[in-house]
Amino acid sequence: MPLASFRAGDFAVPDLLARKLATGTTVSVVLPARDEEATVGGIVRALRTDLMDRVPLVDELVVIDSFSTDGTARRAAEAGATVVPCSRVLPQLPAVPGKGEALWRSLFATTGDLLVFLDADLADAGPHFVTGLLGPLLMAGRAFSKGYYRRPLITEHGVSPDGGGRVTELVARPLLNLYWPPLSAFAQPLAGEYAVRRDLLRQLPFPTGYGVEIALLIDLLDRVGLAAMAQVDLGRRTHRHQSTAALGAMAAEVLGTALRRLDLEPAGRTLRQFRRHGGAVLDHPTPVPLVERPPAATVAAWPAGEPAGGPADGSAGGSIGGLVGEPAGGSIGGLVGEPAGGSIGGLVGGSAGGSIGGLVGGSAGPAAGLLDGDRS
Repeated sequence: MPLASFRAGDFAVPDLLARKLATGTTVSVVLPARDEEATVGGIVRALRTDLMDRVPLVDELVVIDSFSTDGTARRAAEAGATVVPCSRVLPQLPAVPGKGEALWRSLFATTGDLLVFLDADLADAGPHFVTGLLGPLLMAGRAFSKGYYRRPLITEHGVSPDGGGRVTELVARPLLNLYWPPLSAFAQPLAGEYAVRRDLLRQLPFPTGYGVEIALLIDLLDRVGLAAMAQVDLGRRTHRHQSTAALGAMAAEVLGTALRRLDLEPAGRTLRQFRRHGGAVLDHPTPVPLVERPPAATVAAWPAGEPAGGPADGSAGGSIGGLVGEPAGGSIGGLVGEPAGGSIGGLVGGSAGGSIGGLVGGSAGPAAGLLDGDRS
C-alpha cells in the first residue's frame, strides 16, 4: 500500500474540531526549544490565538525549554505557552541538552491523546502546520503523520529554492532507500514537524539527540506499518542553517541510530573532522552521542523520588523498567550508552567513565546535540 499523502488545506478547522469533540480526543502541541527567542514567540502566539482562543482545537501548548541561555522561556510564556524546563521533568533523572531528550520528557509533561511536535526555530510556521498534521489522525484514522515542505537554503550568496535538507539527501534518504524501502516515500524523513498518538509513542525508545526522527520512522514502520502512516504538505519551511561541520556531526548521529536498527552497533563514538587554522590542518574530534531513553511506558512505574535506573555507582549494572543493563556499567532501557561505562538512567556508570544521559565522563565525552539545524 502506498504512503498516504495529504495537503494541509485538505482539513478544515470546523471539521477537525467536530471530530475532536465527538470522539473526546485531546490534543497537545509541543515545541522543543533551545535558544530560540527570535522565533518561538511568534509561533506560540499564532497557535494560541487561532487554535486555542478562537477555537478549542488544542488543549495544551507546551514549550520544553532545553537549557536555553537567552530569552526563549520568557518569550514563549509571554506569547501564551506553558513553559516547562527540561530539567524539571523527572527531576530524579538528570536531563541533558538534546532534541530527542526534550521530546521524550514532553511525554511526562503533557496529557493529550494526540501529540503534535513543531520545531521552534521556524520563520513561517502557522496554524496550518498543526491542523495539517492533525488531519490524518483525526479524520483518516492514521497513527502518525509527518510534514513535508519546500526547503529553501538561504546563504549570503542568495536563496536556493530547494537547497535545504542536506543531511536528508546525503544520509537519511540513501539509508531508507537501501534498508527500509517503504520509508523512501517520505519526502522529508527528518522533518521535525509530525503528529502521533500518545499510546503508540509511549512504546518507543528515544535517542537523546538528532537521531530521534529517523528512529521514530523506522520503529513506527516496524510497529504499525506504512498503512498507519501519512505525510502532509505544509507548504514552505524556512529556518537558519548550520555549517557543514555541524551537519557532519548530525549526520553521524543519524547514521549511528539507523545502524543500530540493523543490529549493527557503531564501534566509535567520535567523528574526526579536520579544519584549517592558518597554514595548518587541525584534527578536530567531535563526539557522537548515541544514548537512547527507554519507552515512556516503562518509566511510568518508577517510584516517585527514587533514582531511576538502579544503583548510582553502576558497579553491578542497572535496570530501568525491569530491563537489565550491561554488566560493566549499565544501560538505559537495556540500550547501551557508551562502551566504557554506559549510563544508568543518567547516573554515572562504571569506573571507566560511564555516561550521564549521553555525556561521557572520559576525556573525549560527547557533547549533547542542539535542537535546531538543517536536519531535514
